[in-house]
Amino acid sequence: MTSRRLFVTTALPYANGSFHIGHIMEYIQADIWVRFQRMQGHEVHFIGADDAHGAPIMLKAEAEGVAPEQLVARIAAERPRYLKGFHISFDNWHSTHSPENTELSQDIYRRLKANGLVYRKTIEQLYDPVKGLFLADRYIKGECPNCGAKDQYGDACENCSSVYSAADLKNPYSTLSGATPVLKSSEHHFFRLSDPKCKAFLKQWLETPGRLQTQVVNKAKEWLEGEGDKALADWDISRDPPYFGIRIPDIAEEKYLYVWLDAPIGYLASLKDYCRKKKLDFEKFLSDPKLEQIHFIGKDIIYFHTLFWPAMLEFAGKPYKVPDNVYVHGFIGISGEKMSKSRGTGLDPLRYLELGMNPEWLRYYIAAKLNANVEDLDFNPDDFIARVNSDLVGKYINIASRCASFLTRKFDGRLELPPATFDFGARLFGLRKDSLLAEFQDRAAAIAEGYESREFGRAIRDIMTLADYANQFVDNRKPWELAKDEKNDQQLLHVCSVGINLFRLLTIYLKPILPDLAAEAEKFLGIPALQWSDAKSLLGSDHRIRPYRHLMTRVEEKQLDALFEPPAEPQATRSPQTHAEHQQHSAKEHAMTEQISIEDFNKLDLRIAKIVEAEHVDGADKLLKLTLDLGGETRTVFAGIKQVYAAESLKGRHAVVVANLAPRKMRFGVSEGMVLAASGDGPGIFLISPDAGAQPGMRVK
Repeated sequence: MTSRRLFVTTALPYANGSFHIGHIMEYIQADIWVRFQRMQGHEVHFIGADDAHGAPIMLKAEAEGVAPEQLVARIAAERPRYLKGFHISFDNWHSTHSPENTELSQDIYRRLKANGLVYRKTIEQLYDPVKGLFLADRYIKGECPNCGAKDQYGDACENCSSVYSAADLKNPYSTLSGATPVLKSSEHHFFRLSDPKCKAFLKQWLETPGRLQTQVVNKAKEWLEGEGDKALADWDISRDPPYFGIRIPDIAEEKYLYVWLDAPIGYLASLKDYCRKKKLDFEKFLSDPKLEQIHFIGKDIIYFHTLFWPAMLEFAGKPYKVPDNVYVHGFIGISGEKMSKSRGTGLDPLRYLELGMNPEWLRYYIAAKLNANVEDLDFNPDDFIARVNSDLVGKYINIASRCASFLTRKFDGRLELPPATFDFGARLFGLRKDSLLAEFQDRAAAIAEGYESREFGRAIRDIMTLADYANQFVDNRKPWELAKDEKNDQQLLHVCSVGINLFRLLTIYLKPILPDLAAEAEKFLGIPALQWSDAKSLLGSDHRIRPYRHLMTRVEEKQLDALFEPPAEPQATRSPQTHAEHQQHSAKEHAMTEQISIEDFNKLDLRIAKIVEAEHVDGADKLLKLTLDLGGETRTVFAGIKQVYAAESLKGRHAVVVANLAPRKMRFGVSEGMVLAASGDGPGIFLISPDAGAQPGMRVK
């Protein structure tokens, strides 16, 4: 396979607010694609940055009584928590408010001007005489000139959908000061996008096969080929002071580059900062004919990325290069509705993390919904719970938990692949291959194509079909039954070795989506970091796995309830006193209980117990019935761990039990003790296990 060199970006988030779920969805999509490319052995440079300029940032900073630089720095300080929290693997994160972006933006402006594509023209704009600045359409409201609806913005009416100029509004007013705006003339700089050479280039660029999705090409060509009022217009690339941005170079008057000119150049600015850190030659890197420049964006910014951006790069000349691909996605909603915090239909990614919810649950769910089309996604809480619990815990994790304990208990973790005469289970499913292992390996190419083409949902469907096969294989061979008779040991070893190899192959295929879970699986399997090519091999004789520890907990309904429950009082609006009280309350919740004496502790009879049987309890959602060996004495204990541990995975494990707890009569029977487990603020229950060598009946002191 020929190695690729990839420069990958996501749309730059505006630095006047925290990340929302739309950002996280896009970063997850790009990150999965990037991780897949890295597993393929390709060279990937994944670059991000904050879009830090423009009037909204200037005005928000003014309202908060801080400098724009302070606002941008404060927002930037939040970013790592989100990116690390959701395992987003950017190689560099920078800002458009940087020396690199100033240098590159002014350079591109000069090159476009030298190419005859920048000119000046005097225009009239509405001006706020109180604030002393020209008003963008979103800062002007008035009565619609068509239907008379009040409080309509300066570009379009939400009531009758008519489009107009802000100067046509009746009784207009500035949303910033309430003042009546006045018309004022100013000389602006324009990019000649309507130039025939620009249009000819864009037509060729748009029609290059495979560059853009069909829907995106069609939409961009509507703008490019429009006539009359819909004809492609030249682009106003300047703004008057006061403005937070980059000065237009080589002119005496104070003018600034429009934020949408310098924002995409931020991709290159972040890359240049990255090259400096890595001691790479930026211009040489960008000029490499092998380099692929790929952008992931939302459908709301197609216009900028398929018309202005490629034209800017093309006519700025080398070393700048036009994008090889612009991959566009839709929006994300909640249960069929648009995001709205006030309606309780917002999904706050930071709240998700603060609740201790596993970020890979969300990565998996979003991936399962994504395809290569420009389609909106829907987050449905019930579907989220069902899909994650069924696919990841009930299917994928379940394979390892069902096989590993037999291998570690009876064979010291050793694997042994069966001979060719062994029935590998392919006949169970009528597969093309004569071995289930071979079938799993054969599917690598199709799953890889799904990742490459961003058809993540299709790739997941293929992977989960394989997971179903693996679980049916284990169900059919019943290792828990084989383990009851030592004469079946060789068959048990072969069955469980096949199961672990199936689990390993599934881990390879899921790794781009679940990097943290894959890393834990690699530790359990005792193997180095998996690459895609590892699907060609198997773990053979004498390889040893490590003792199995539960890899992922289930989603609980109460977690989703908490996620969508609006906070009684947003933290950002708490008074200092209220916030301090909240912190004190949290500290109290985490404080240790009151001290006890050693005599109190000695009243507990803690014993090592071996779980000899684990059974489901009819009618109980959380309970498992455990039969425990306490060293010659057998006890029955009901434990509320069903949602976390598969019954079969517990057989043969050792636990710690409170042996002198008074028997408790329950609806399902009498519980004769209590097994110890740990839990915290986040999800998950974790059984306490003794070190290797501990025997049933030993006392814990």
